Amino acid sequence: MRRKLFIWVEGGSDARFFEAVLQPLLEKKYNRVEVRTYASLKKSKVVNLLRGIMASDNDYILVADIDQEPCVTAKKQRILDRFRNIDGGRIRVVIKEIESWYLAGLDDAASSILGLPDMETTDAVTKEDFNVLIPEKFDSRIDFMMEILKYFSMNIALKKNRSFAYFTSRQRLKVGAMPRREEDQRTNILEGALK
Repeated sequence: MRRKLFIWVEGGSDARFFEAVLQPLLEKKYNRVEVRTYASLKKSKVVNLLRGIMASDNDYILVADIDQEPCVTAKKQRILDRFRNIDGGRIRVVIKEIESWYLAGLDDAASSILGLPDMETTDAVTKEDFNVLIPEKFDSRIDFMMEILKYFSMNIALKKNRSFAYFTSRQRLKVGAMPRREEDQRTNILEGALK
């Protein structure tokens, strides 16, 4: 077991998702997990931080949205061109954008409670699609995302988003090992909403 895992994500929405959904599962494999953002950092700073992580026998993954790239390989190459000398095997690509992973974890009941349409798959959801779906009752995009996380189901997300399923498989995460506090929180929220 490595001592520490650093998860490098693009921005705040990505960080909130990883901290709430994936960090608890990753903490079962590492002594410590830290989520950090890189979009606002200079590329030389990111490269130096990644080198330092590897030199200290710790681990990292760098996560990026596929955005407008035609395929995962093209996105990985773009990242490798930007951050020279990083390990391409440590890059994980979200399809299409992190917002698709948020929506992937909602079952039909949670979607209904939040005022969202049912979605069979979220593989094609972009940031713009997500923004259009935000009900007026939410004060902000962040408020809406935080509310989604209260209802998030790993098992549903694995069925609705292929890149999320690939990420959990690639990281060898055991979904059945989901921390109890999240399951309890989700159950309590659903029961309260259905009363």
